[in-house]
Amino acid sequence: MVSLRLSSLLFIAATIVQASNHDAITNNHPQHNARAQRLAGRQGRTYNLVDSAEGQNFFDSWTFMTFDDPTHGLVQYVDRDTAFASGLAYVREDGIAVMRVDNTTWLAEGQKRNSVRVHTTKSYGQGLFIADIVQMPYGCSVWPAYWSNGANWPAGGEIDIIEGTQNTTINQSTLHTTPGCTLDASNQNQEAQSLYDGKFTGQVASTICDSNVDNNIGCGILSTDTTSYGIGLNSAGGGVFAALWNEEGIRIWHFSRLNVPEDITNKTPNPDSWGAPVAFWSA
Repeated sequence: MVSLRLSSLLFIAATIVQASNHDAITNNHPQHNARAQRLAGRQGRTYNLVDSAEGQNFFDSWTFMTFDDPTHGLVQYVDRDTAFASGLAYVREDGIAVMRVDNTTWLAEGQKRNSVRVHTTKSYGQGLFIADIVQMPYGCSVWPAYWSNGANWPAGGEIDIIEGTQNTTINQSTLHTTPGCTLDASNQNQEAQSLYDGKFTGQVASTICDSNVDNNIGCGILSTDTTSYGIGLNSAGGGVFAALWNEEGIRIWHFSRLNVPEDITNKTPNPDSWGAPVAFWSA
């Protein structure tokens, strides 16, 4: 299940959910080692579009959640009808979907403010998940996020793709799991360029993924790019975030608006050409 939580204003051009389809690889050279075979398998992959949430039909792919905020914020998540009637959710004429918080109602101290939280109507296993974000909220008291989680949290796990609070200027991606999962900090390398060596360019914030440890901070990786979140992201015209979940683990990339790969724009994504991810948790 993929989720979006809003605390201010979010513009989304498209969210594309894709699943991988592995092409058959024939190896006629027994002398090639196992690593070479694995690399060949990676490079032979193609990705077929499974679901796409965009344009005037964007909200057809999502369910509006109305439960109490599990993180105990002063927020009241509203249903679909209320969100549309009060202007908290709509699609612009240019096809960009908007979700926002009520920022006009005067509230008493401790009173909850109306906002929007949506979950996908479907659940997904492994795949490639791409979100095009034009603008995201930032500033005092806000906590926007784009993430996925399985059933019976935390047993099903949680993958935070985009998350930040307050006046944060860089994105943090994080895993929250049951005991036994850790992040290998030795794979951190800001100069990494290759997808295939297991390295990532982000900065390790924490290595223990267990949600029972350290108040559930999870194993997080910080971007080093100030266009990945907050005022920097909005000033750059937004950007694209991609999360690839396969048998090797979970990788996350961020591309500023001017650096979005053409294969993503053309809806023929090829992660093999994207270089090292910002974040990577090996399986």
